[in-house]
Parts: sequence; C-alpha cells; structure tokens
Amino acid sequence: MKQGLDLNDYIRKIPDFPKKGVLFYDITSILTEPKAFGYCIDTMAEIYRDKQIHAVAAIEARGFLFAAPFAVRMGIPLILIRKKGKLPGKTLSKKYQLEYAEAEIEIHPHDIPPGKRLLLTDDLIATGGTLNAARELLIAAGAEIPEIFGVVGLPFLHYEKNLGNIPVRTLIEYHSE
Repeated sequence: MKQGLDLNDYIRKIPDFPKKGVLFYDITSILTEPKAFGYCIDTMAEIYRDKQIHAVAAIEARGFLFAAPFAVRMGIPLILIRKKGKLPGKTLSKKYQLEYAEAEIEIHPHDIPPGKRLLLTDDLIATGGTLNAARELLIAAGAEIPEIFGVVGLPFLHYEKNLGNIPVRTLIEYHSE
C-alpha cells in the first residue's frame, strides 16, 4: 500500500449539486490521477488479499471503475449490477426506494456463483439504498456478502439504517457536509 497519500486531496467537493444544499463528493478527480487511482486499487487488493473473496459485484456505473481493475488484480470474476433494461437475456431484478422515486437494478443469475463469497462494491456509500437492494438481490441468487466496500463513505447520511449489521469498509469517510 502506498503510504502518505491523502485521498481527500483527490476528491472534488461541489456545493449545491445535484440540488441546492447538497455537497457532492466527486470521485472522478481520483480517476484523472493515476497515483490516487492506483492507491485505491492497491489498497483494496491489500485489504482483501486473504479474505476468501470469490468474486466482486459492482454497482453501475462508477463502482465498475474500481471493481474491474480489482477483479483483474485478484484474479476473480466481476459481476455487474445494472439499472433495469441494460442487461440482455434472463435477469433477476430488485426494486427499491430512492428519496423521491423508485428504481430497479438487475443481474444475470448465471453470473452469481452459488454459495460463494462476493465483495459488494461501489464508489461512494451515501444512504445505502442501492447497495442494500443489490445485497438482497445477490443473496436471493445464492451468494454470500460478507462485507461492503466503498471508496468514499458518508456515514452522516446513516447508511447503516439501510445496510444493517453488515460490515462496511471505506478508504475515506466524511462525517458531515
């Protein structure tokens, strides 16, 4: 793991986006800096090297950006969790509530290794609603989800209310807006 890198220096904070009063934590600036992006992947690999993770499942779209190089590094499958209508063929789906609407995610059931341990990952963990729906979907398909990983965590949005007792690990947390 690369020491001395402060990930906070690589996360752009944008006030009033997507609406007034919200402070948006933009991870795209991590992606433009190979040193910061590499730090994230290296650290993920170090954390999970000996954790018996059989595959990584990632939330569309920015979760893919961290999970894909991690999957290659670890030599494990990458499972895509997509918005409804984006996957061809047979899918399993799960509806869930957003703040002011309903959303739906899907997976290919044949991609889920039954009884295997999957690391569920996304770029940023805010309220945990999408991750909880993804976790329920993967468990219904026969997977085990021992932990959830995010690059950025916003515990002040109380993601534990949606995620319950499942361990959540992040590389950086912000405790207030």
